Amino acid sequence: MTRTSDPTPAAVPDYPQTLGHPRPLWMLFMTEFWERFAFYSVSWALALYVVAQFYHGDPAGQGWASGIYGAYTALIYATGIFGGYVADKLIGYQRSILLGAAVMAAGLFVIAVPERTTFLFGLALVIVGDGLFKPNISSMVGQLYGRDDPRRDRGFTLFYMGINAGSFLAPLVTGWMAATFTRTPLEQNYRVVFFAAGVGMVLSLLWFWFGRRGLRGVGRPAPGAEGRGRVAWVLLGMAAGVPLIYLLLSRIGATGLQWLLGLLFVGVAAMLLVEALRVGQVPFHRVVAMLIIFAFNILFWMFYFQLGTSFNFLAANLVDRKMFGGWTFPVGWFQSVSPLSILLLAPLLTLVWAWLDRRRAEPSIPRKFGLGLVFNGLGFLVLMYGLSRLLDARGLIPFWPLTVCYVMQTVGELCLSPIGLSMVTKLAPPRLVGVAMGGWFLSLAEGGNLSGLLASRISGEHGMTAVSALSGFSFGFWLLAGAGVLLLLIAPLVNRLMHGVR
Repeated sequence: MTRTSDPTPAAVPDYPQTLGHPRPLWMLFMTEFWERFAFYSVSWALALYVVAQFYHGDPAGQGWASGIYGAYTALIYATGIFGGYVADKLIGYQRSILLGAAVMAAGLFVIAVPERTTFLFGLALVIVGDGLFKPNISSMVGQLYGRDDPRRDRGFTLFYMGINAGSFLAPLVTGWMAATFTRTPLEQNYRVVFFAAGVGMVLSLLWFWFGRRGLRGVGRPAPGAEGRGRVAWVLLGMAAGVPLIYLLLSRIGATGLQWLLGLLFVGVAAMLLVEALRVGQVPFHRVVAMLIIFAFNILFWMFYFQLGTSFNFLAANLVDRKMFGGWTFPVGWFQSVSPLSILLLAPLLTLVWAWLDRRRAEPSIPRKFGLGLVFNGLGFLVLMYGLSRLLDARGLIPFWPLTVCYVMQTVGELCLSPIGLSMVTKLAPPRLVGVAMGGWFLSLAEGGNLSGLLASRISGEHGMTAVSALSGFSFGFWLLAGAGVLLLLIAPLVNRLMHGVR
């Protein structure tokens, strides 16, 4: 959440320039690079580790592992709402980032301890820390540029490249480490991954700690809020939040969490609608349009986040990963396909949108979201083909269907994800932009949690089979394709509700 009522923006310091951008951008770039390295190292290994460590490799553990992964993903996004508020209203962005990085690093080392209660406690630390870190490092990029600086969008693009560079390298490096370090099978080495992630987060913390002086006061606490008393209160709040998150993971579970997230979403929607009604008919229509898109956004991420659960179980058990010379392609390396596809396809798609815009044919926001759903669905169609037509005598499918699925999902992500936050700032009532941002992150959180519930259903009581995978992925294709076509059909109505916003 950010302030939206400041009459004038703060003056931007006259920063030294490097490659045409303020020098602190590159410090933030590397800080985020290492944080994403840590986060995506855990993401690819988490569900696989749960099955290997706490169920001794028994596929019956896939259901619980999927639920934990979904709840973990959901809570990462949900706590980001509070992290933004803490930075904006209490202790400033710099202190929030430092506290979040320190707590997240501690949590990453804790989850390497092979004991279930300790593991869940470590996940709670990671969630609380990342919730304080992630929204605020992104916010600081915008503060390096004046409001009308034409380099702002290019600066965010460079920062986004840092995100994807960390996401790309994390599975490659830690997947290799898990397969190579110590003379034990791959599934026994996930703790090496978590330790490497902890080291990456320490590097992120140190990079920001030594580089923050170059920010020249940007992100410091507001005047009158420089004292350490507020930091102490935030630490107390984090200390209270960790056992609460632990209880959500260990006791309430993904099903109970879905009810909680749903109630929060209904509350946010009600606040937005009441405020919009107070202002007038046009703001009300715009909020309705935004909520419609939020609902489709939940559906997109419900299936996209299968990459950490059902797609991993598919890769580990039902994909032929034998390569030339008898070498086995590590499971974690599949997770690098999406960020690599973003790095390669994002510039191309930007050129396509620009070409269409010059011809006044660029798709509107709801049409881009509809295309995103369709491309996500096409990824599942490829998996359906592989599981129904390409199974060999060993019950394995070739390497390429899962790879193509990741690429198709990435095209879908590029159609909708980059415009999401921008859309919220354009459609939300001016007094509740922060609340609307909370709604956007809640839609991601709900999608993440539903992804775990769906993956649990696909795995069932005894683990994923080719039959259960085909059934679950067929459901994914038909639901995504149907929702995408529906959104494309109702796009003219949604556009009218947006009253000229593009």
